[in-house]
Amino acid sequence: MFVAVFAALPNGMECTFNIENRSRIHVGPSAGLLDRLLPEGRTAVVIDRAVAALYPGWTAGRECFEIEASERRKTLRTAEGLCRRLMRAGFDRSAFLLGVGGGIVTDIAGFVAATYLRGVRFGFVPTTLLGQVDAAVGGKNGVNLDRYKNMVGTIRQPEFVLCDPAWLATLPEREFRSGLAEAVKSGIVGDAALFARIEAAAPETLRRDTAMLQEVVAGAVGVKAAIVGRDESEAGERRLLNLGHTLGHAIEHCTDDFSHGEAVAAGMAMISRAAVRMGLLDGAECVRIVGLLERSGFRLDPRVPLDRLLRAAAKDKKRQGDAIHVVLPRAVGRCEVRLMTLRELGGVLG
Repeated sequence: MFVAVFAALPNGMECTFNIENRSRIHVGPSAGLLDRLLPEGRTAVVIDRAVAALYPGWTAGRECFEIEASERRKTLRTAEGLCRRLMRAGFDRSAFLLGVGGGIVTDIAGFVAATYLRGVRFGFVPTTLLGQVDAAVGGKNGVNLDRYKNMVGTIRQPEFVLCDPAWLATLPEREFRSGLAEAVKSGIVGDAALFARIEAAAPETLRRDTAMLQEVVAGAVGVKAAIVGRDESEAGERRLLNLGHTLGHAIEHCTDDFSHGEAVAAGMAMISRAAVRMGLLDGAECVRIVGLLERSGFRLDPRVPLDRLLRAAAKDKKRQGDAIHVVLPRAVGRCEVRLMTLRELGGVLG
């Protein structure tokens, strides 16, 4: 079940999404809200070291565990270290875990919360655009294994996610662009109006216009929350949210110069062109998708041999036997999932 509640504010519109009445996602100003949402008792704050340096108020008077937010640190070893630190600090099952940072931090914090003492309550304050529009929403939490993305993980909903656009003011340009790729993905998957809104605005305009940025975050969260509310365990419809990710994760594995969002953008461009070759996507729609990604500053040619990308894709979580679930756009706002062999996928990728 998915419910969205909207309320008018002096500075715009805030909205709250609920997934199965278990996970509340708030989009908008959050001043004072965190204190009302945190339960009584001990809270352990798992925070990006860079965020802690930028906002020292987060660590004042709180029990904080700082971590490095990098893909190479998103591992079982880091999760084990956090569990050991929690154990030594005496956190029991009544503890609450709060993840503060980008998608890497919330993924690690959520995974630790789901496994420490067989599970403790947790919530997120995502401080990156990618975290707000995608990574912190939906209950998927995990770590990488041998550089393969999120190969070990859980599906467990955070009690709350606070998506406040004010946190995005200090984001580096590359980090902002990385999150924008996931917002574009949400538009292609299930909200043509969201895609058109991003299409009509220059990326620098989105950065400056807080109200417009809040609308984009809310639109992306709405797409994901609605789909997760209908298919939390990814038995069917939730697979649509993987648009661009099979190839994107392969690009991340094979290169060191693509961030997650950048790799997903390249993956979306590649699979959109493949959908045209398959007769599923109109050429004009493909031009819109690729054109928006190019105007947003993405490099869409990863310059990795196709056979190497396919070998990496063979380790993808969505693999089923010798085939893989591939998300293909049919139009902006509508996609489908097909089970394809890697040989078939390689053929349409050209």
